[in-house]
Amino acid sequence: MGRTGYRRRVLDSATLVPDSALLVPGAAGATEVLADARAAAVDAVRALVASGPARVVVVASSDADRMRPGPFAPTLAGAGLDDAALGWTAPGVDPGTHPGVTPTAVDAPAAAVALLLLAHAGWSGPVTLVEAAPPGDDAITRADGRAAELAALGAGVTAGPERVAVLVAGSLSARRGPDAALAEDPRAVAVDGGMLADLADAGPEARRRLATMAPDLARELTVTAWAPWQVAMGGVGPRTAVTAAVTHTGSPFGVTLAVVTWSTR
Repeated sequence: MGRTGYRRRVLDSATLVPDSALLVPGAAGATEVLADARAAAVDAVRALVASGPARVVVVASSDADRMRPGPFAPTLAGAGLDDAALGWTAPGVDPGTHPGVTPTAVDAPAAAVALLLLAHAGWSGPVTLVEAAPPGDDAITRADGRAAELAALGAGVTAGPERVAVLVAGSLSARRGPDAALAEDPRAVAVDGGMLADLADAGPEARRRLATMAPDLARELTVTAWAPWQVAMGGVGPRTAVTAAVTHTGSPFGVTLAVVTWSTR
């Protein structure tokens, strides 16, 4: 026990869902896409909500590192979509809980998808949004300590006596096969297979491999889950026992999508 009178908690759970705007019903108009991924993501996030966390931390890739408290007003206008045509709506703000508070607009597509999914799953409690910059060409994202920096952010945002769940929005490689919008990369299949195996294992060595995946490789394969998942693993801690499940995988449109749950309870 520390001076604060409580033992520091690690996060209770971490859930990875796809960050594609097409996960939201109506994003493709009348065309039905990503139905299996959507069903698995909804089930996983409903289970996260049902576990009873005191707070949910949403982590997604964006153009810069930042952390913001809720409430939020997510929109997919940044992805060129009409919010009124979507099947999931932005969460309302209770004036009794947040008197005089104007929700913060969130138009980064990955974060907006996660927030819409969380609201659809029934969550109305506190939310913290963490956005993490993906690996790039600048000195910060190329530094050897980038994963450690993101893990430290995760440890800080989940620290405290309350139960915290983390919802990560991201995908694996986006260069998988001839249907990919980006040029096919022959390394994608092996990298995806290794990451999925480690996500399903979730033991100390598997977590070490996930943490030491080269940022340059993640950037070249457009693995948008790389930076957000480093944040989530920082909340887990290196010696915590984790129960893991991969409930969905697929590579529509050349992008590998997965739904993964980790629990430390």
